[in-house]
Amino acid sequence: MVTVGVVGLGDMGGGMVERLLDAGASVHGWNRTAAKAAPFAQRGMHVAASPRALAEAVELVIVMVTDNDALEAVFEGDDGILAGIRPGMIVAEMSTTSPTLVRELGERVAARGATLLDAPVSGSIQTLREGNLLIMVGGDRAAFERVESTLLAIGPRVRHIGELGQAKALKLAANLQLAVQTLAFSEGVLLAEKMGVDRRVAVETLLHSAIASPQLQYRARFIVDPPDHAWFTPKMMQKDVQLALDLGREVGVPLPTSATTQELLTAARSMGFAHEDFAVVFHALAAMAGIARDPASVPEYARDAVTA
Repeated sequence: MVTVGVVGLGDMGGGMVERLLDAGASVHGWNRTAAKAAPFAQRGMHVAASPRALAEAVELVIVMVTDNDALEAVFEGDDGILAGIRPGMIVAEMSTTSPTLVRELGERVAARGATLLDAPVSGSIQTLREGNLLIMVGGDRAAFERVESTLLAIGPRVRHIGELGQAKALKLAANLQLAVQTLAFSEGVLLAEKMGVDRRVAVETLLHSAIASPQLQYRARFIVDPPDHAWFTPKMMQKDVQLALDLGREVGVPLPTSATTQELLTAARSMGFAHEDFAVVFHALAAMAGIARDPASVPEYARDAVTA
């Protein structure tokens, strides 16, 4: 494997560092909040002083940040990734960001003699930890082949999708499904519950039916058993759905169910559910159906924030 640098050490970026270290890779890391780097430094990760310093020290830069603004922030400026790029390097942008932006960054990276790949992932924190992540890669195939073995250390399924930006588009196609399927599942459970079916029975039965997709298998249970921390908040989900809606307008594809789901996620946030996993959209919909939430179903970390 090549020497790797990871910019962004949140849940996903940090999980990637752990898997790379477990595979024996030489790993450098940087995070805007320096304290997040400490646990990985104890395991052998080299802590970089800036994104530029990280890029100067490695052959492959992996970027995993929250959104378009964060992506541009780590790329630009005297201490940004672009300032540290050398000819022949590869940058794998693995965040969920705009296909248009990643193509623009690709041009800037190419101007310095390096190559940018878009390499978003499909899966959750749990999927990453279990070693089941799917990595979709767009961009130059030769560059992809140079770093494929390193990406395989992060997840066992790595697919070259096509041109730069196309993997991002496919990632958005996947993520809008997360939100839309969760909302549709919530509607079905509430319909059954209104007819007297126990909520837990409805959830478990539907999860053994033909409609149970892999993502519903692990996330739909949050309706009755919320996780101990939010895997993906409504705001985070809305960022991805909005990227999909923007792309739909750009290329002329109507996304009516995504637009409706976006409004329900806004409702969930306004009703006091902003700090939980986005599966909490179920409880926003339940409130609209006249079903009050059992206070005991609110996870400990979110209890002070819930107002509905």
